[in-house]
Amino acid sequence: MARALQLARQGLYSTHPNPRVGCVIVRDGQVVGEGWHQRAGEPHAEVHALRMAGDRAHGATAYVTLEPCSHHGRTPPCADALVKAGVSRVVAAMQDPNPEVGGRGLQRLRDAGIDVVCGVLEAEARELNPGFIKRMEGGLPFVRVKLAMSLDGRTAMASGESQWITGPAARADVQALRARSSVVLTGADTVLIDGARLTVRAEELRLEPSLAALALQRPPLRVLVDGRLRVPLDAPFFQAGPALVATLDDTGAARYRAAGHELLALAGHERVDLPALLAALGARGANEVLVEAGPLLAGAFAAQGLVDEYRIYVAAKLLGSSARPLLELPLERMAEARELRIVDLRAVGDDWRITARPVAH
Repeated sequence: MARALQLARQGLYSTHPNPRVGCVIVRDGQVVGEGWHQRAGEPHAEVHALRMAGDRAHGATAYVTLEPCSHHGRTPPCADALVKAGVSRVVAAMQDPNPEVGGRGLQRLRDAGIDVVCGVLEAEARELNPGFIKRMEGGLPFVRVKLAMSLDGRTAMASGESQWITGPAARADVQALRARSSVVLTGADTVLIDGARLTVRAEELRLEPSLAALALQRPPLRVLVDGRLRVPLDAPFFQAGPALVATLDDTGAARYRAAGHELLALAGHERVDLPALLAALGARGANEVLVEAGPLLAGAFAAQGLVDEYRIYVAAKLLGSSARPLLELPLERMAEARELRIVDLRAVGDDWRITARPVAH
């Protein structure tokens, strides 16, 4: 199963909106087939592994990181393929959270007389697909907020100047983060001040060439939250390709559509309704949303309890007391402090990367 998870991780940048899945087929103690899901609409992991195994799949054990599907989507059911191949045992890391499957694939295998085990390395399998799981269970994507700060917790100078707080290695790490996301989301201030494009830059994407090629074939949807449509259509952000603009009303929609972009009106208390925006993105199949925004918009996501994970890059610099804070999150009492659990801490070049998740109460 550990090998199947390793294979599944190769789909980290390319399977959207599908989950990342790996499969290993073993017979008489020997691996006879391996596979991983590469792109939506193409064969699933089990099919690749069965093709490699051929006749040796008969009587073998299949280890798969997610319950084999039982419904007809863009590809036939994998549960049926395993039955047809004559495997004698299937070990799944976890049940599929997709309501269209939800245990039916495992039952299909049992009904065919196949020995089924589920729940092997389940925690690791869930970590591989946090967005797919959250969307299937509640209709919303997994929201990850990326922030870069100095040691004194500042993200930009008072003027808004912020390039560059962190070094090349951290910036390359962010490119991989963008590449794995279904959506990269930002605000008007970031686009206006930094000239941000929010694209995946091939020259900075330090991945194995084959994985980088897959990632670049599936760029994330770029979303701009711009309630008052302050960003002009000739801005670098719009020149970089099609984008979705979340705003307060759809006045001017035709102008944006003519330029190759989409306007989505989501009014809410004089600001764009962020929960409604996430629901709309989930309905479009977005699994993971990466928020790369200034302290105001990032703070709004935090204040509304919409953040599942923070990815914070810390540089060994001091920007001073007049520089901008990490988040605009007005809190007055210690009891209001937002508690986080650090799940990972590591050096990235000359900087540090903190991965933290809100503690549920």
